Amino acid sequence: MKELLDSAKKLFALEAYECRPVSGHEGGRNLVCICSLNGENRYVLRVSALGDRRLEEYLAETEFVRYLAQSGAPVANVIPSVQGRDVERLEWNGKAVCVSLFEYAKGMLISDNGYRYREGAPLEEYFFNTGRALGAIHALSKRYAPAHRRPDYFDKYNMDYISRLIPDSYAELKSAIAKRLEEFHALPMDQSSYGLVHFDFSDGNYHVDMSTGDLTVFDFDNCMNCWYMFDLANLWTHGVGWCRSEKDAERRMAIMRWYFDAVLRGYRHETEVSEALLARLPLFIDMVLIENIVDEFECSAREGEEPDYEDIEDAAQCLIHSIPYAGVGTDDYDC
Repeated sequence: MKELLDSAKKLFALEAYECRPVSGHEGGRNLVCICSLNGENRYVLRVSALGDRRLEEYLAETEFVRYLAQSGAPVANVIPSVQGRDVERLEWNGKAVCVSLFEYAKGMLISDNGYRYREGAPLEEYFFNTGRALGAIHALSKRYAPAHRRPDYFDKYNMDYISRLIPDSYAELKSAIAKRLEEFHALPMDQSSYGLVHFDFSDGNYHVDMSTGDLTVFDFDNCMNCWYMFDLANLWTHGVGWCRSEKDAERRMAIMRWYFDAVLRGYRHETEVSEALLARLPLFIDMVLIENIVDEFECSAREGEEPDYEDIEDAAQCLIHSIPYAGVGTDDYDC
C-alpha cells in the first residue's frame, strides 16, 4: 500500500507532504489521506482501489465538485494533478486505481467537538446553515449541464439488482422494497425535483467553522441523479440524534419538527422545495432506509460475510410494517 500511496503522491507533487491515512469506517470505499505541510492540513488525497466504478463516474464527480466550487457553493474544491487532470489512473495489483486530490475543508466535524456547536450561538443557527449549504448545492444542480454522467437512481435501485443482492430468506423485506420502488416510479422527475445530489449529505461529510458557523461540504463520492428530497430526508434521519435521549414519542417528534423546520428555513433561503414532495417526506425517509439496507448487503458481499441483521433490523421493520418517520414517533422506539 505504501508503494501505491507514494505513486499517488507523485501525481500531485505531494512528496514534501505528510499524508496520514484516515481510519476506515464500515462501508468505506477508498483510501483517504490528510496531506499536511508544516503542521497545516492542506489537502485530502483519495485513492479509489475497488475497481467497481468507471473512470467516467469519477470524472463526473470531480466535474460537479469543480462546478459547484467555482459557482460559489460551500464545497471543498478538486485540485488538478501535475498534468492538469482531476482524476489520475494507476495500475496496482492488476487493477485500475483512480486518484483525486481535494482541498481540506475549513473547520472541523461537529462530532469531533462532542456535538457542541460554537460557543454563544444557538443550535438553530447550525441547523439553518446546514439546510442553507444543501440548498446552495441543489440550486446550482438544478441548472447544471454536465459533460460526464453519474448514475441515475434506478440504475442501481431496481429489483433486478436488489433481488440478486438480498437473499430470498429476506422475502418480506424484498417485497416491501419492491412496493416502495413502485411508488418511487410514480414521483415527478422534472428539473426542479430531480437532479444530481450529494446522496450522503450528513454531519460526517461537512466541516463547521466554529468561528463563523459556515459549512464546507466534501465527499461527493456517492453523488447520483436522484430526487432533491433524498438529501433532505437523509438530513432528517441524521438529525434523530438530537431527540434520541427523549423517551416520550410525541416529544421526540416535536424535537424533530423543531430541527427540520430550521433546516428548511436555511434550504429555502437558497432554493425552493416542492410542497407536494415535502408532504411525502415519510416516503423519502423510506428511500433513505432502503439505501442503508442495500449498502449493508453490498458491504457484506465485498467482505464475503453474512450481513448482520441487527444492523438493518429497525429499518427493515419500518419498511415491512409501514412505520413512518423511521419509527421515531412510535412508543417502542429504541432510544
